[in-house]
Amino acid sequence: MAETAQQLPSELPVLPLRRTVALPLTLQPLAVNRPVSIESVNKALAADRLVFLVLQSNDAEDPGPDDLLQVGTVGVIRQMAKVPSGINIIIEGLARARTATVTRTGTTMRAQITELAESSERTIDVDAHIRRIQELIEKALSLATGLSEDLRGVVMNIDDPLRLVYVLASLIEMKPTDRQEMLEADDLLKKFEVVSAALTREVSLLEVKGKIESAAQQEMTDAQRQYYLRQQLKAIQQELGEGEGNELLELRKRIEDAKLPESVHTVAMREVDRLARMTAASPEYQMLRTYIDWLLDVPWSVTSEDRIDPVEARRVLDEDHYDLDKVKDRIVEYLSVRKLKGDMKGPILCFVGPPGVGKTSLGQSIARAMARKFVRLSLGGVRDEAEIRGHRRTYIGSIPGRIVQALKQAGSMNPVFMLDEIDKVTAGGFSGDPAAALLEVLDPAQNHSFRDHYLEIPVDLSRTLFIATANQLGTIHPALLDRMEIIQLAGYSEEEKVHIARKYLLPRQMTEHGLPDSSMTVPDETLRLVISEYTREAGVRNLERQLGTLARKVAARIATRPIDSEPLAPTVIQPDDLESYLGPARFKKEMAFRTSRPGVATGLAWTETGGDVLFVEATLLPGGNQNIILTGQLGNVMQESARAALSHIRANARELGISPEFLAQQDLHVHVPAGAIPKDGPSAGVTMATAILSAARKVPVRRDIAMTGEITLSGLVLPVGGIREKSLAARRSGIKTVILPALNEPDLTELAEEIRKDMTFVPVETLEQVVAIALSNGQAPVLSGSDVPPQSVTEQAGLGDPRRSEPSGSRAR
Repeated sequence: MAETAQQLPSELPVLPLRRTVALPLTLQPLAVNRPVSIESVNKALAADRLVFLVLQSNDAEDPGPDDLLQVGTVGVIRQMAKVPSGINIIIEGLARARTATVTRTGTTMRAQITELAESSERTIDVDAHIRRIQELIEKALSLATGLSEDLRGVVMNIDDPLRLVYVLASLIEMKPTDRQEMLEADDLLKKFEVVSAALTREVSLLEVKGKIESAAQQEMTDAQRQYYLRQQLKAIQQELGEGEGNELLELRKRIEDAKLPESVHTVAMREVDRLARMTAASPEYQMLRTYIDWLLDVPWSVTSEDRIDPVEARRVLDEDHYDLDKVKDRIVEYLSVRKLKGDMKGPILCFVGPPGVGKTSLGQSIARAMARKFVRLSLGGVRDEAEIRGHRRTYIGSIPGRIVQALKQAGSMNPVFMLDEIDKVTAGGFSGDPAAALLEVLDPAQNHSFRDHYLEIPVDLSRTLFIATANQLGTIHPALLDRMEIIQLAGYSEEEKVHIARKYLLPRQMTEHGLPDSSMTVPDETLRLVISEYTREAGVRNLERQLGTLARKVAARIATRPIDSEPLAPTVIQPDDLESYLGPARFKKEMAFRTSRPGVATGLAWTETGGDVLFVEATLLPGGNQNIILTGQLGNVMQESARAALSHIRANARELGISPEFLAQQDLHVHVPAGAIPKDGPSAGVTMATAILSAARKVPVRRDIAMTGEITLSGLVLPVGGIREKSLAARRSGIKTVILPALNEPDLTELAEEIRKDMTFVPVETLEQVVAIALSNGQAPVLSGSDVPPQSVTEQAGLGDPRRSEPSGSRAR
């Protein structure tokens, strides 16, 4: 070949090998997937296709020069194919070589090599070794039919003894150390001795293997004899009238009593017949018995009788939950249609809202209102498709998926099925995508014939009422989202929390802590103080914890009084007593403190846990180069909003009351505190623009104002989402005036009447209107109370209806 006739290069790329040795004068396939190996192959392909293959002295994943042996093989790459895991190549060994120096730079490894000459002279000793190898191969072929007949042809047809010894070493089982020993040997006779020893060991193994197979064959003959005798015993039992055992008779009776659908009944009887033909000692016997038990455990023909009374259902829902009218109306509508139509597929609802607003408990109330069974499946962290669809019966220990398991738990085919935390499903990997498996479950056009991998029988889920819960929609698969009816559950206002605490939370905590109804009294003023200064949340979980703390303190006071003392008077917890019960207030209203200086504006954000208030700070730094510095772990969208706001301000500086040269020889620094929390979204654009103008004009922003809205380069204020949550957050922080985009006015109808009466909402269309209100004592048209105009401001301003931006928010707030 051309490569063997020419002088080998003195330096070549190194391809380190683990647990295999490349030999000269042979072809060998290799799978290359390590970065250093891929780099060496690419270097060789880009040059003369030559590479130096050498065995590692260890199993290091990323080998260095010290991990390699010195003697290897120079090979030429004959074929190459790229695969997802790396590169597959076929290498032809050319000659032995020794390396004295190996260098590595990054993933590139090269070696200085010296070719090692080898003798292929055929002597009497060599012929004797070849004859010995022929005898060993004939003996090996007589002992095992699995050996390749090519071995005989290799010995007969190759005249070159050096090529013969290398080809034989590549075809028989040898340890990498033995192959390396043969490669390093300079003497041809030594190479034949290594190969002969390997063949001798292989023949010995084949002889032992033959003995083991003979013994196993005898055992198999004994097992067949036992099977024959059992079959005779079964025939004798049938002649005596004993027939099947009690276990099989009981199974057949259970199948008949279960009133299974025809398709399921046929499968169950077929599997029982198979079971009757098996022996109890068969490995498949128990697997088949478990499968039949699961078939009988699924409530195929069992359904709960719905309470089709919309009025009574509404009463039960009102009894368990305050407000949440959207959800209650949707359930009443479903029951009303059922009452008129008689039959209807169950709706697929998705409750989206911050933690603690009652999504999960609402599902339990819906089940109680409809007189249905309730089952809950937590999807948080589920990463395997088999969790939903089950495992196939070919696997030992396989069971149905959690959908079928939940039906068994409910004992009914029409329960209220809650898929909790559906936004926390882990993205699919090699185990499949659970979200994709849920597509069939939550599709009304398909779920009447849902197939579990274990049962392999269609399961009708069309009568099940599915309710999913989530904190956010962004992480839910779009196709899955399209199959569900989204119902938003926003946070509660202070009045709603007082009502919930009075009617639900406080009585429940007193009952759980063993307190009589008259032993503790908490006035409304105290509840309001607990809500405003000891909790800051959209839901009521922390509020219930604080009420539980009050109940424990009172319970401890009652339980530790002396036995002979007079009964304690009922405990009335006044606002002034809270510090002795709950400690110092955790949340003080900080608006005046945070916004007392120029350059600080109050914004509103949407988060997974509800609305929140954020502060945007801006300051001018002397001696700069007109750069803008953005800090506070801001996302790309939020950074772009800050730059758009600054561009508009610089382009319209005189109209906004500042000098066009306000950034000359200065830098602008914009910071959003709570720097450990990532933040993103466009709705802080107006807030950042106001903070920049406040810093430039050295005028503080009004302390009683918060704002939200996306800013454009032309100064327009575009609509954003989460208006209800943001308004509730502003109210929790003591803010009475909210500046919002004019196109968001229709969203104000979602607010409770008392909130609209208590707060002032200022609709704006441009940044100039925002500045006129926030940086002065001027007045602007406002919306307060129920003054929502019948005609849309969009129509009045002729601004069209641009797509609403995603709300800004601090994740993991």
